[in-house]
Amino acid sequence: MERAAVQDAGPTTPAYETPTPIPSPTRTPAVAPSAEVRRAAARRTGLLVTLVLGGLTALPPLSMDMYLPALPQVTDALHAPSATVQLTLTACLAGMALGQLVVGPLSDRWGQRRPLLAGMAIYVLATAICAFAPTAGLLIGFRLVQGLAGAAGIVISRAVVRDLYDGVEMARFFSTLMLISGVAPIVAPVIGGQILRLTDWRGVFVVCTVIGVLLTLVVWRRLDETLPPEDRHGGELAGTFGSMRRLLADRVFTGYVIAGSFAFAALFTYVSASSFVVQDIYGASAQTFSLLFGLNSIGLVGVGQLGGKVLVGRVDMDKVLAVGLALITAASVALVLLTTGVFGRATLPEIAAGLFVLMSAMGLVLPTTNTQALLRTKRAAGSASALIGTSSFLIGAVLSPLGGIAGDGTAVPMAVTQLGCVTVACAAFVGLCLRGRRTVEGP
Repeated sequence: MERAAVQDAGPTTPAYETPTPIPSPTRTPAVAPSAEVRRAAARRTGLLVTLVLGGLTALPPLSMDMYLPALPQVTDALHAPSATVQLTLTACLAGMALGQLVVGPLSDRWGQRRPLLAGMAIYVLATAICAFAPTAGLLIGFRLVQGLAGAAGIVISRAVVRDLYDGVEMARFFSTLMLISGVAPIVAPVIGGQILRLTDWRGVFVVCTVIGVLLTLVVWRRLDETLPPEDRHGGELAGTFGSMRRLLADRVFTGYVIAGSFAFAALFTYVSASSFVVQDIYGASAQTFSLLFGLNSIGLVGVGQLGGKVLVGRVDMDKVLAVGLALITAASVALVLLTTGVFGRATLPEIAAGLFVLMSAMGLVLPTTNTQALLRTKRAAGSASALIGTSSFLIGAVLSPLGGIAGDGTAVPMAVTQLGCVTVACAAFVGLCLRGRRTVEGP
């Protein structure tokens, strides 16, 4: 496996390691053989691992988006205001963000398998209760629990990838995961709509419960533990959370997390505001919006596969990330110029072209920031994955509503919010990641 990326800290003690690290040449003979045998065996079942981890990553978005077409039904059935029913989405999203902070350190201490199975079991129970919730308050409460438990699949799937792969292999695997998880938000509303043709909104939760049960059984039967005992954190849970402080003290790791999180916020801004922009401002039909949304999703997944299968291994990953950031910056600037009328009133094809470039280039940025951040650590992959996921969800949830603020019937708020997010991402990459490496390595 490639170790260069995680050893670039030179002679100084990295923030994410223990104060007295054991040199790798003396550590390898004692524990590496059995650990490497287990990891090699897991990698040989690559297709199964890919499908399981892809399912774990896609399950929370499915839980969110399959439910969207049912919101009007929930409002009527539970006799609750629409604003109250909207809280069921907010609760699930908040649970997915905060749950990762809990599950990540637990997986570093007890391994990946036990926290994952516990999280999946709680997810199944919470989802089943949601299907029979008699009041909006109870539905909100168990949607929160559903999100907290579903976070186990998100954070541990990334940690398992870090356990099994390194360097180029890890980057390629993340691009494959993006292909699977990227399809979920596209097909989920369609699946939800078809379910509602056969049953009511409770049926959506029944289907999610069944999917959760099947996935839990597959994990229990076929996904072995990937984090050997010698690589786990001992001690109290407070000490495990201390690994997060050490990770954040590593400016290069923090730089990649910030860059990825603000890039994700730009994507989330598009998701939350594009329907308003395309349909209300430019007068397109719902079918046209669905077509454009699907094309942008295909672009994101396709470019992600290009980066993972073609560029990674041939081009330095920081250069791949720099190209991705340059493209989303150019697209964001173009969208601001178009929406502010610098070149006259923009047409829908022009706006759609800018959004397509912006979303497609995310296929280079998001997998690469995840990979580069996780390469900074080995024994705290769960904590690192939790920080990546939580920061992305929280920053995206906080900033994306800014793109929907009324702007005299224009798309300016969306474009300006995206440009601001992209600017922060670029500044973090240049100021923390690149300069941090040069500072440690010297001229």
